Amino acid sequence: MQSQIHLSTPFPNAYNKGRRVVCLGLVVLADILFYGNSLGLNLFFFAISVATASMLWTTKPLRAGPPIELLGLTIVASLPLLEAPTAAAIALSAGAVICTSLAAARLFPRNWTSLPSVLSRFVLAVPRQFVRVFPRFFILRLDRTSALPLGKRLAVWILPITLSAAFLLLFRAANPVIEALLQDIDFSFLLQFLDPWRITFWIAIGGSVGVLMKPRLARRRRRVPSSGHTAGTLVGSLFDYGSLVRSLAIFNVLFAVQTSMDIVYLWGGAELPDGMSHAEYAHRGAYPLLATALLAAVFVLIAMRRDGPGDRSPLIRNLVLVWIGQNVLLCASSILRLDLYVEAYSLTWLRVAAGIWMGLVAVGLVLILLRIAFRRSNRWLIAMNLMVLTLVPYVGAFVDFPAFIARFNVEHCAELSQTGVLLDIQYLSTLGPSAIPALDTYLAASLTSEFGKRQFASRIRMQLAEEFNARTDDWRSWNYRSARMAAYLNSTIPFAR
Repeated sequence: MQSQIHLSTPFPNAYNKGRRVVCLGLVVLADILFYGNSLGLNLFFFAISVATASMLWTTKPLRAGPPIELLGLTIVASLPLLEAPTAAAIALSAGAVICTSLAAARLFPRNWTSLPSVLSRFVLAVPRQFVRVFPRFFILRLDRTSALPLGKRLAVWILPITLSAAFLLLFRAANPVIEALLQDIDFSFLLQFLDPWRITFWIAIGGSVGVLMKPRLARRRRRVPSSGHTAGTLVGSLFDYGSLVRSLAIFNVLFAVQTSMDIVYLWGGAELPDGMSHAEYAHRGAYPLLATALLAAVFVLIAMRRDGPGDRSPLIRNLVLVWIGQNVLLCASSILRLDLYVEAYSLTWLRVAAGIWMGLVAVGLVLILLRIAFRRSNRWLIAMNLMVLTLVPYVGAFVDFPAFIARFNVEHCAELSQTGVLLDIQYLSTLGPSAIPALDTYLAASLTSEFGKRQFASRIRMQLAEEFNARTDDWRSWNYRSARMAAYLNSTIPFAR
């Protein structure tokens, strides 16, 4: 099967001058807000500015309704940027800005279940749009009525600039006043705008803004092959009625054995064979069982496709429902395994991410269950999963995970709780300044650890505080998380022992 991607509508030959001015203004605004500054409040302001500009200039006349509603949604979606400019916060804000631009261009779908498809078509069109938009917006208008191409337009300036420079040098040599004036001019101010990285930054911002001001969707055109078996025929032969019944029967038996062992050893706390601890049992099973659940989800989506044998057979439907239920229990067992492992070996970034991912897989399986029970489409399933994948990072963007990890490890370390493992101070140092309050708790507690370890913790605390105080102190880089940390450091006297 071959496919070809092209833009949904022809690219216009002429652009509104006001739109071009707005795009250039956004590039200037981006340079003022971002270049040479850390990310923070500037991201929030720029996201709202781009969304507002796309709403006002993308279509004409403006259709009140979805664009204005999505502008409000952009503000809400960009609030995590005020907490901290994390990757999740930036992605959520960018997604909301894209939706506002699509709505202003009347490309936003009426049925929300079609949103994943529209977003994917927009992403596919971005590279071609970027190449087309930048020269048309920011260099010249590439239409047939243009008087001269870019090369000729530049050529007409070569002679005036060259001769003017020669005359200026001659006047400088002949007139000491002109020489003194030229020496007083600081041309280094202009040199900063010739920085290649800065010019690249302008190009990236200009092209991105131009794409949002004139969004397009890619349209996929398929050609039916003239000979050979299609992919649908191959899938149908592999997933026929007999194959599905046998597969699901065997899968249910295998999963029942695994679930029974988890109930006995993991949930019931039965004694494991000699030489094996519950922590080892938990660690060896968490990630493979998660991969098992994902593989099962893919199998169910193919087996229960519309108008397939699985969709028409009550027996297969019941077997699938039982199997999905066992997969949900499998995810619950994986989460419990991870919890037992964290209790034994402390908490890390990877284990927090694994726990969240396991929860998302469990939710995805439940959504598959609902999709089968209520006979929804795969488009509905994808849209529901996209909504979950949006809400979870949105909530997580307001959580200071490094501080949470550091506090958990300190509260459950062997020195304070008399259980668990010894505190890994070296790992806390990798969490950044957010670990400072947890280190203060460790230093202020009645510790049984050796003096050298307390000294090391105090030195790490000092280094993290110095790292935080060395940050850029500019309003454009402000965020609420840093403001909280600054207030904490100003109100706390470092504990030394």
